[in-house]
Amino acid sequence: MRRLKSLLIPGVDKTLLVRDAAKLLPEPSRRRFIAGGASLGALTLLTGCDVSDSFSAESMLTQISKFNDAVQAKIFNPNVLAPTYTERDIKRPFPFNAFYSEDEAPDIDGEAWKLEVSGLVDNKKSWTLAELHQLPEVKQITRHICVEGWSAIGSWSGTPLRDFLKLIGADTSAKWVHFRCAEDYASSLDMPTALHPQTQMTFKFDDKILPRAYGYPMKIRVPTKLGFKNPKYVVAMDVTNDYKGGYWEDQGYNDFSGS
Repeated sequence: MRRLKSLLIPGVDKTLLVRDAAKLLPEPSRRRFIAGGASLGALTLLTGCDVSDSFSAESMLTQISKFNDAVQAKIFNPNVLAPTYTERDIKRPFPFNAFYSEDEAPDIDGEAWKLEVSGLVDNKKSWTLAELHQLPEVKQITRHICVEGWSAIGSWSGTPLRDFLKLIGADTSAKWVHFRCAEDYASSLDMPTALHPQTQMTFKFDDKILPRAYGYPMKIRVPTKLGFKNPKYVVAMDVTNDYKGGYWEDQGYNDFSGS
């Protein structure tokens, strides 16, 4: 009780402070924190730090977020598959989701497009779409889970990312595979997730060439992670030991974000 009494700051509304601080924690971690009984004491016990203002509360939540990432990464099992479904379960039309409207989605010329490869790989050649379409194709029917709270089942076909990484001689002991996209988007995958058998370089949706709305000419399908970790309109791939963040990760979203 002495510890908690030392946190009773004159003039500070503790309930509002914790509520405002919790908003800084990305979903779904925020929901878990609230469901677990969001309180000043909970923040203190989780981090071992005093909460005296919104700045220190934000610092606490940053620590919690990093801790959450580390725990998820630790318990991730690369041999456990995400659930798969049947053709009748596919959502048609599949929802469009982005930080812009569908009319603003990149309109890419597939004939001119190339995938740039860089970093810790033996073969740094650029790949045309025609070349990538010649690679062995695998189909999966999996659920896309959005951080906003909705989900939808889709049919995705393409090349397992781990097979492509092997083909280009990637150093799979590296920590990250970073993706840069045509619409000023980016995201990083930890290497164990990149090597998961269902993580896919996707070229088709529902057995047809990937529509513009879903990321033509190539998206990365990661059914073990939340939707924002599935970058669309990919133009570059970098195998690296340096964490390069991503569009939402740089705004505070959990990096691991397993689904």
